Amino acid sequence: MGVSLTLSALLSLTAVSAQAQDDVYPAKDYKGKLFITGGTIHVGNGQVIEGGTIAVDNGKIVQVGQNISIPQGEAKVIDAKGKQIYPGIILPVTDLGLKEIGNGVRGSNDYEELGDLNPSIRSIVAYNTDSKIINTLKASGILLAGVTPQGGAISGSSTVVQLDAWNWEDAAYKLDGAIHVNLPTFIVPPRRPGGGGRRGAGAPAVDPVKEALEKIEAIKTFFREAKAWLQEPVHKETNLKFEAVKGLFSKQQKLFVHGDQVKQMLVAINFAKEFGFDVVIVGGSESWLIADLLKQNNIAVILGQQHSLPTTDDDDVDQPYKTPAQLQKAGVLFALNDDNGETRYRNLMFNAGTAAAYGLTKEQALQAITLNSAKILGIEDRTGSLEAGKDANIVISGGDLLDMRTSLIEHAFIQGREVSLENKQTQLYKRYMGKYGLL
Repeated sequence: MGVSLTLSALLSLTAVSAQAQDDVYPAKDYKGKLFITGGTIHVGNGQVIEGGTIAVDNGKIVQVGQNISIPQGEAKVIDAKGKQIYPGIILPVTDLGLKEIGNGVRGSNDYEELGDLNPSIRSIVAYNTDSKIINTLKASGILLAGVTPQGGAISGSSTVVQLDAWNWEDAAYKLDGAIHVNLPTFIVPPRRPGGGGRRGAGAPAVDPVKEALEKIEAIKTFFREAKAWLQEPVHKETNLKFEAVKGLFSKQQKLFVHGDQVKQMLVAINFAKEFGFDVVIVGGSESWLIADLLKQNNIAVILGQQHSLPTTDDDDVDQPYKTPAQLQKAGVLFALNDDNGETRYRNLMFNAGTAAAYGLTKEQALQAITLNSAKILGIEDRTGSLEAGKDANIVISGGDLLDMRTSLIEHAFIQGREVSLENKQTQLYKRYMGKYGLL
């Protein structure tokens, strides 16, 4: 009897769960020819083609330009006259698929591991392709994302995924391309009224610089030991943590250093000099202060949330909006990101629009969320721009993608497959429009 009740309860829960799922499935492969014609093509490298055509064959772009002949027969043709055509947008650093509900629901979160040095943690194996958030991003034009672990001094490796997949194996676009390091702050947050502060009332005074340098030295010691271990010809035992950073020394991986302060970025530059790593700054709100130095050392930057207050009280209130143009002027390779926990990454294009209003051209702003991101993530040979030989990751919008007033995604393609733009929100909209006879 007990077993029967348990089975009945399980079946009931399964039925409820099935009803709660979005009725949205990954698109099937399209192996034929596809032509998108008549629209304004924003290539992603600064070039704009009016009334152009994109020819796709077996998921790859084969031609982009004007006066491209379209064969009669079985080719699929999409008339994009009056529309804007863009490369698929790339969200470079995110906890997408690792965190479903922010605070209070631990069972939906799998983005952080216990311990301080976790280079062998791989975010991709925890990536949830059934996340409700993924479909809302596709409907916004975001087709690729860098899924990133968090926590500790060394968080682990991130993987670039495409956002129309059955499982993490299908989703993986570039595996374990970066190792992530979180640098300690050199500033102690001010105490809250009442004597709280970071360490609580009555806690002994701490030298933030000394404490930060000790933590940084521990990270450096790990990399020095890893380098020595990897240089040994034979090992009696496998060290998973050291093996996980092998790609940093062979330049098959990049070191993504998370930090906003100038001192943190100087430490990142030191990592590049001492170990020869390809270093990328993630956050970098004060990067405009040392833009020339970053350029000299070939350090790329993925800027954090742009719609925010400046880092310090002395900065201009619109400094976050101006930083992209200042990096562009200095020749620093940079990308834009959106890590807002409230909008869940859907303002990335509008961050670019803000940057365009504060010094970038529209095409430079677009490049900061497409080709620049692809270069930093090491996937520019496959995506980031609408050029022959690259994957057909394409977005068609009814208006300016960077303007929230006109951005309306009508078609999206990932590797030539036209993906669904349906999501939980659109389904609820239709449901209640139908309920009240408004459809």
